[in-house]
Amino acid sequence: MEVNELPVYDKSDNPTGCCPRFHPEAWDDKEIQFDNKLFVRASTVSLFHIPLNMSSVFSRTWGAIEQAHADRGAFLVLTQDESPWHADHLFCVDREIPGADMVRLTGNYLTRVFEGPYSGVPEWCKQMAHVVEAKGKHLEKLYYFYTTCPKCAKAYGHNYVVGFAQVV
Repeated sequence: MEVNELPVYDKSDNPTGCCPRFHPEAWDDKEIQFDNKLFVRASTVSLFHIPLNMSSVFSRTWGAIEQAHADRGAFLVLTQDESPWHADHLFCVDREIPGADMVRLTGNYLTRVFEGPYSGVPEWCKQMAHVVEAKGKHLEKLYYFYTTCPKCAKAYGHNYVVGFAQVV
């Protein structure tokens, strides 16, 4: 893949009218490189890693992205649990958004697709560490891309989550 390129996520394959259907084969076991890849950062409050205000934060952030017409690029939201009480969410955009907390990522990332309930995250973290180690790399940061909301995961019969391991 080219620098800053992401696997295809067809937003038009969307029978629920909410989250597009996710096709995991395009995202599993990939090496992705970002060079100043642009994101909007938004934060949620959590209670033992369960987000309490995700709906309002995501609605407000998507509204700002759509108003700025900054969503023409590939679809990706990277989530990092900073603590049991807080998570950061990085929304991939194709241009700066006035007043938004803009972040640029540079680095190499290894991906792995997981399927199952969110309670699997601790095990997925261990598996991502093994993936990184097997490739002879060092784990810097670990993000997750939750590909669908819980309602759409139920409708599609799959809850796919992509692990993004920033490595050196």
